[in-house]
Amino acid sequence: MRKAVAVLCSATLGLGALGMAGCAKGSSDTPAATETPQTASDTRVFTDSLGREVELPAHITRICPSGHTAQQVLLTMAPDLMVGLSQKLNDDQLKVFGDQFKDYPVFGAVLGAKDDFNREAVAAAAPQVIIDTGEVKKDSVERLDALQEQLGIPVVFVKAYLEDYGDTYKTLGELLGREDRGNQLSEYCSSVYKTTQDAMAAIPESERVRAAYLLGENGLNAIAKTSGQAQVVDMVSDNVAVVDNASGKGSGNEVSLEQIALWNPDLIIFQKGSVYDAVGSDPAWAGISAISSGNYYEVPNSPWCWMNNPPTVNQLLGMQWFARLLYPNAFDDSIQDAAKTYYKTMYGYDLGDEELSELLKNSLPKAAR
Repeated sequence: MRKAVAVLCSATLGLGALGMAGCAKGSSDTPAATETPQTASDTRVFTDSLGREVELPAHITRICPSGHTAQQVLLTMAPDLMVGLSQKLNDDQLKVFGDQFKDYPVFGAVLGAKDDFNREAVAAAAPQVIIDTGEVKKDSVERLDALQEQLGIPVVFVKAYLEDYGDTYKTLGELLGREDRGNQLSEYCSSVYKTTQDAMAAIPESERVRAAYLLGENGLNAIAKTSGQAQVVDMVSDNVAVVDNASGKGSGNEVSLEQIALWNPDLIIFQKGSVYDAVGSDPAWAGISAISSGNYYEVPNSPWCWMNNPPTVNQLLGMQWFARLLYPNAFDDSIQDAAKTYYKTMYGYDLGDEELSELLKNSLPKAAR
């Protein structure tokens, strides 16, 4: 299979590792489809976050995400350069990013839990570079080098951690020749993180809200303390979901209702699609403090879950919502203000009052709705 893909890539891309724009498919639905081909001398060497030196075209007009986290980041940075998606956008996402993405090719994801990356489709779309974002893993260099060799298309890694999205966007600005946009997003992300960090530094550990983040069909999956999915919960609350072997999966750790009762959180947030609507009238949950006091909420879920799934730049929005939900007096602005600014800055989208009210209808205390 690898040989077949390599042959296809060579035939499709012509100039192989340079990933020239002149190999683009002739669809007007994808950006920069008629760019003038670049010459072999029109290249530069870019050092990615893993220290890999990758030869790239000097002017990049066609990019491809490696998977779902990269897709979300690139949609904030350079949606017009994307030649395809890792997964189809739903109606809420299309409303934010535009109907032009409705017919974009879907490539799948590579290097994640399930490799369903359609290498032939990627080769046919002729991106000049495949961009991977996220956390550095032990075998990241080997896997990215192998993918690059297999496809004959440059692959670049940009690290993306909750605490340093400022660096992420600066690097993307340099990579794509969009320094102004990169700096804008860098300054915003750094400011959001520092504002939250400073607010939390003023709240002693002993005064932090004892909270749990639950999900799943029965509400019996928990985002466990110290897991990669729990970064926001751990940062702004006392996450009571302490388990052995915390799972890094988006589904969290399966637990029992008895265990939740033992934790007895003072506040619970439920992921969309869980038991938020029914839990208040379910006698099995009645003895849990957060439920009996009505101190439970639903995580906003548009254009993605604000807290995780996937745990990427959307968490900076979840961080602002969750921290203001728990400690409203610690901030100078409201959740509504923070959400509008995030949508405008990151997505270029003006979030209307009615739209925002609908989005937050289960996510705020009744007095704040």
